[in-house]
Amino acid sequence: MQVHATTILAVRRNGQTAIAGDGQVSIDGTIFKHTAQKLRRMQDGAIIAGYAGGAADAMALFERLEGKLKEFSGNLQRAVVELAKDWRTDRSLRRLEALMIVADRQQMYLVSGTGDIITPDGDILGIGSGGGYAQAAAQALLEHTEMTAKEIAEEAVRIASRICVYTNEQISVEVLG
Repeated sequence: MQVHATTILAVRRNGQTAIAGDGQVSIDGTIFKHTAQKLRRMQDGAIIAGYAGGAADAMALFERLEGKLKEFSGNLQRAVVELAKDWRTDRSLRRLEALMIVADRQQMYLVSGTGDIITPDGDILGIGSGGGYAQAAAQALLEHTEMTAKEIAEEAVRIASRICVYTNEQISVEVLG
């Protein structure tokens, strides 16, 4: 699934995990909103999730993930596995079009409706139409600067906004650690 219309980026460095997302909502070639919130804290602030794709679909998935976290006592890995299983097999969930990044201080996952649960090889994960640009920028910043995870995430999404027409500079960042 190729999801357009946003950039979400997760970065981990020195015990800090940051997820950044832009605020643009686009339908086809028209920008409808500049300040959408695409990130959500869960589990009393210990987990952050961000989405790319349909907002209503993402809200339904956020609620389902919060239920799974509660059901499995905050065990993030188990919750994302169960969410992905439900997403893939439940008739109503199967139609949802979104990708999610979910992270705590130690773990980072990309979750999709095709049943994918991907953990990155390194400390960076990007999704959305600008995700690849932001991920490349974050990799360079991680390797060649002493910036914090928060600074890297924000700057990398800002760089992506200069390249991707579906991403803007209205960036929100959530940090753990």
